[in-house]
Amino acid sequence: MDAESIAEGRERWAKRYASAAKREADFTTLSGLETEPVYGPPEGTADPRMERIGWPGEFPFTRGLYPTGYRGRAWTIRQFSGFGNAEQTNARYKMLLGAGGGGLSVAFDMPTLMGRDSDEPASLGEVGHCGVAVDSTADMERLFAGIDLGDVTTSMTISGPAIPIFCMYLAAAERQGVDISRLDGTLQTDIHKEYIAQKEWLFPPEPHLRLIGDLMAYCAEKIPRYKPLSVSGYHIREAGSTAAQELAFTLADGFSYVELGLSRGLDVDVFAPGLSFFFDAHIDFFEEIAKFRAARRIWARWLRDVYGAQTDRAQWLRFHTQTAGVSLTAQQPYNNVVRTAVEALAAIMGGTNSLHTNALDETLALPTDQSAEIALRTQAVLREETGVTNVADPLGGSWYVEALTDKIEAEAEDLFLQILALGGETGEDPAAVAREAGERHEIGPVTTGILRGIEDGWFNAQIAEAAFTYQQQLEDGTKHIVGVTKLNETVTPDLEILRISGDVEQGQRAVLAERRSGRDNAAVERALAEIVAAARGTANMIEPILAAARAEATLGEICGALRVEWGEYRENTAI
Repeated sequence: MDAESIAEGRERWAKRYASAAKREADFTTLSGLETEPVYGPPEGTADPRMERIGWPGEFPFTRGLYPTGYRGRAWTIRQFSGFGNAEQTNARYKMLLGAGGGGLSVAFDMPTLMGRDSDEPASLGEVGHCGVAVDSTADMERLFAGIDLGDVTTSMTISGPAIPIFCMYLAAAERQGVDISRLDGTLQTDIHKEYIAQKEWLFPPEPHLRLIGDLMAYCAEKIPRYKPLSVSGYHIREAGSTAAQELAFTLADGFSYVELGLSRGLDVDVFAPGLSFFFDAHIDFFEEIAKFRAARRIWARWLRDVYGAQTDRAQWLRFHTQTAGVSLTAQQPYNNVVRTAVEALAAIMGGTNSLHTNALDETLALPTDQSAEIALRTQAVLREETGVTNVADPLGGSWYVEALTDKIEAEAEDLFLQILALGGETGEDPAAVAREAGERHEIGPVTTGILRGIEDGWFNAQIAEAAFTYQQQLEDGTKHIVGVTKLNETVTPDLEILRISGDVEQGQRAVLAERRSGRDNAAVERALAEIVAAARGTANMIEPILAAARAEATLGEICGALRVEWGEYRENTAI
């Protein structure tokens, strides 16, 4: 880019920055030196990279979504939490909010994630152990007791039974007296990544996609601030993928949901702002920063050039980040505090919109109150003491970071071509291929490729190969993990960990039995029948599921009725 164009870009940015709201804060260094809100090429110089780097707050958003960076608003501290029963988790939420958390993020136990009730045989021994148990709307009421759902943003990490859980959340908000149109938060709902990595599905892909389409339409019409989809790369990376695979598979999943919305006749400029993303922040500091910057750039270009988004908001990639659970070690667990801090800093330098920092003991158990507080304070130290909020995209223009951003972007684009080829589309420019092939597919060409890749085991094979390669590097000494492959001697004693009492499961089962006996079971049966009738037709399914949630139908009952109607998905293990 020539010097004149760079000067014009700087002037555009300066005007937007001047008119934007800024926080009341000190943006000098620790020694009192003044800092500029953004840095670029020296005045009067050309830089051919600037077309791809740009300025904060303008296309292609490599440097961030807002002209002010974190001077306008710091990232949201959103700690993922849930364990035991609803009352126990409610107490943890109030502790986190009181200690500086800016929003809630709900972790559900395994029975809930699989659409099962706490008293089902398959749930035995799992209730409350990896998250909170939620069986019906009454549990949602207890989970958020004393927390105004109209004022706090709430993220819920659940995909297979996401829609029934969301309807219970809506019903709980109604019981608080909250107008549901005011609700703000995020529901994960990303079923593609379940087939690709995490394996927590209920039905075959097509019924899940129908439910997701219904939710997108419902939220666009009735809950405009709520984000019905958080497209998750976190679980793909935790399964063993490379950074480029995490980026490509996650964005491809996002493109598929855009295609789904368009196939429903929805306006991309209306529904695309309701899509958000969830990435892993791993331990390779610069690679992660480059990944986040490339993600914004790719998403903006595809949304504009392939899917026709006209507004900035529809082209924005907003994302939450969680530090890498897979990087934590049971050996010398206090090293995990250092790993988490480095990973959190990478997410911040990459421009994350919200952040969860893992606790040092999470490789062993759910966090204790003390370890959860250390994780929370890690973000506070980074925000308040390090100066990272002073400058937007402070590594922008770094020769290494820009080259790495370009390289990861190129690897992702190559993977897009491979996904499109799975759906029968070939070419050299993946965005052009996707744009030209749209009408040949029921939903879209990326969706066709993803579904074929799931069925053929292509994604599983790609991730398995990457994980195997890394494991080989650890075993041959090419790469190291401190405390595991080297520097193994330690004076650290065993940790005291959080243990979930068996009384939690017994109590939850008893409460559930009492709840069933006290409700209007005839109303529940009618509501379940309405869900099945809707499943057999084409009507939006959110309202009948919401009616069942209001009647205290359980998660297992709702999902069970749909399992009978749609069947259960079985992975092709013969690949």
